[in-house]
Amino acid sequence: MMTTIAAELQAAARRLADEVRSLAFSEPITHVYHPLDYAWAPHAAYIAAYGRGRKDVVFLGMNPGPFGMTQTGVPFGEVKAVRDFLKIEAPVSRPAREHPERPVQGFACTRAEVSGSRLWGAVAQRWGAAERFFDRHYVANYCPLTFIEASGKNFTPDKLPAEQRAPLEAACDRHLLRLVELLEPTWVIGIGAWAEKRAQKVVGARARIGKILHPSPASPIANNGWAEAAAADLAALGVCPLAGLLQETGPKTQVEKVRRAAGRRASAG
Repeated sequence: MMTTIAAELQAAARRLADEVRSLAFSEPITHVYHPLDYAWAPHAAYIAAYGRGRKDVVFLGMNPGPFGMTQTGVPFGEVKAVRDFLKIEAPVSRPAREHPERPVQGFACTRAEVSGSRLWGAVAQRWGAAERFFDRHYVANYCPLTFIEASGKNFTPDKLPAEQRAPLEAACDRHLLRLVELLEPTWVIGIGAWAEKRAQKVVGARARIGKILHPSPASPIANNGWAEAAAADLAALGVCPLAGLLQETGPKTQVEKVRRAAGRRASAG
């Protein structure tokens, strides 16, 4: 049975979808996808299953990846991870206007979302079952939209011009504030610098804010041991949900290298 908190989270997501639906964006963006509309069923199922009570830590991503939440409606929602680890599979329709090189295939998508594979793979390794992780943790995205250029290239919302970014951030800020009001986390951890920046601005007075390395394949450090790097970031903050991975994965020398790299990132801000 869905809890009141989960129902309120669903209502907040619906409001966010309504608020961003009419926003306009200019070139190089040619297509904007709204997963909270066409993939609402799996997104609602994710909230109902895992947004059931207060959390100690909320992990905050930036926006849907092209082969993750864009396909499944679930944050960092690589298809296999959502279906096999999170145990969610639900109908997904299509965007109103679809880029020919970036079709939405839902759970039939065969492309892997590397970021999602890394994140949920680390969670599965550390906790074993999704329910154990979500007892104290939650994963959300700050922005619900997918932006695509004419070439099919992904465009991230942090690169939007200020006049287009401002109304989007206003809607996303309201949603993030409501999420934190409902889940009452001690920590909000940005997955990457922009998510951390938005969390600090919006909910810095309500929760402690930190960041971990983004699991993107564009990051050389992430490609050389993302789970260890994320664990080192969390340990440096005093948040240790992935701490076991420092011992469980990779040779000790590699872990120390990642720790030092994480320390340099923290020093650099």
